[in-house]
Amino acid sequence: MNKRIKDKINDIETYLEQLAEIKPKTFKGYEKDFKTKAACERYFEKIAEAVIDLTFLIINEKGFKTPEEDSQAFTILEFEKIINNKLANKLKDMKGMRNIIAYQYGEVNDELMFIAINEEIENDVNLFLDIVKKLD
Repeated sequence: MNKRIKDKINDIETYLEQLAEIKPKTFKGYEKDFKTKAACERYFEKIAEAVIDLTFLIINEKGFKTPEEDSQAFTILEFEKIINNKLANKLKDMKGMRNIIAYQYGEVNDELMFIAINEEIENDVNLFLDIVKKLD
């Protein structure tokens, strides 16, 4: 595993730890505090962007077909048997949520974001990182 991949993994783990420190325990706490909400959304965005970057680094290192769009990167990892369909779809959903936040494609659903930061992103990204760390 090359240094850029290791560095990106470290970045993602740091972002996950920092998000864990600031995210509220309850939806009411999340919904009522616009500063915390904004910070959580930003960490979600940073994590998603770093995961996409990591995916491209893996594709490049392994010599897989270069995707034309970011979301195809997860499909390529699925095709190459690095990740399964369920994880590929979850990571694509994460990327979609990131686009809503980053490009203001629509209204951010606070309830969905709260669930994403409290249940989904940590589990899905850590599963992805565990898989990546086992690659040779």
